[in-house]
Amino acid sequence: MTAFDASLLQLGHETIYPKSPEEARLDRVPNPQADTLYLARFTVPEFTSLCPVTGQPDFAHLVIDYVPKDWLVESKSLKLYMTSFRNHGAFHEDCTVAIGRRLADLLDPHWLRIGGYWYPRGGIPIDVFWQTGEPPKAVWIPDQGVASYRGRG
Repeated sequence: MTAFDASLLQLGHETIYPKSPEEARLDRVPNPQADTLYLARFTVPEFTSLCPVTGQPDFAHLVIDYVPKDWLVESKSLKLYMTSFRNHGAFHEDCTVAIGRRLADLLDPHWLRIGGYWYPRGGIPIDVFWQTGEPPKAVWIPDQGVASYRGRG
C-alpha cells in the first residue's frame, strides 16, 4: 500500500459544496481490515438530482454495498459528492451507474453494487441496479431493504 497523508482529506477541514459531480472530489482512506472480507453499506435516503429535460427535481433512495480491498471511501467526501447531484441534470440510469462506476474506479473493491430506487415521475418509478460482477462467496450480502414501489413512505 502506498503512503497515506490524512491531511489531504476533506475530513476535518471546512469545505465548499461542489457544483457538479465532475467537480466533486471523492477521498479514500486505507482499509485497516484489508485482510478480512466484509460488506460496507451506505444508504442515501434523500438523494436528489434534476431531470435533464424539464429541470424538475428527481428523488431517489440509493443503497451502495461494497466489499473493500485496500481502500474505503471517506464518508464526508461521499456526502459532498452525493450533494453535488442536486443541480446536476441526468437521467436516473445515468446517475445511478455513474455513481457506481466512480466508486469502483476509486476503490477497486472486491465487489460493489448500487441500487437506485427512484420515486415516480409521470407515474412511473424507475429502479436502477448496477454491480461490478459476482460477490465473494464468503461474504454475507443482505437484501438492500427497499421494497418495490407501493408509495415508498
